[in-house]
Amino acid sequence: MIQRMIGAAMLRTGTYEEVEADTSATKQAMLVVVLVSLASGVGNFGVGGVPALLFGILAALAGWSFWAWITYFVGTKILPTPETHANWGQLARTLGYAQSPGLLKVFGFVPVIGPIVFFLATVWQLFAAIIAIRQALDYTSTWRAVGVAAIGFIGYAVIIGVVMMIFVSPTIPG
Repeated sequence: MIQRMIGAAMLRTGTYEEVEADTSATKQAMLVVVLVSLASGVGNFGVGGVPALLFGILAALAGWSFWAWITYFVGTKILPTPETHANWGQLARTLGYAQSPGLLKVFGFVPVIGPIVFFLATVWQLFAAIIAIRQALDYTSTWRAVGVAAIGFIGYAVIIGVVMMIFVSPTIPG
């Protein structure tokens, strides 16, 4: 699992192909998401304490699952190519491992450089997710994967925004 995380972080297409094909790696991908969520929580040390950390883990798992679904839908139904053959599990595994650079977010609490490291890790995760999408959907074009990521993110953001309005805004005074 650690070797796969390193390969995913290094943007190695072979690693993404391996993870995509290994149906037993879904739980590993889920563990990567949990570990990155914990690293993010430590990196945001002092923001919300343990309840926020636990909520962050649950939100990360739900977000990963939904992100895999929406990229699967967009990639196979809206922007497929003749070579595109994928299922939700393939997207879930590759996108889970694509979160690997997020482990660096553990350094987010370090004064001055922490926020920079946090930001750079987030950008790195985005690049990894694009490679994951490209490989899982059997695209030959990285730009098509960027399109799936962009369209998928818009749908993801809308749904997350609605959920946040329903569950969070009633608790905000004012």
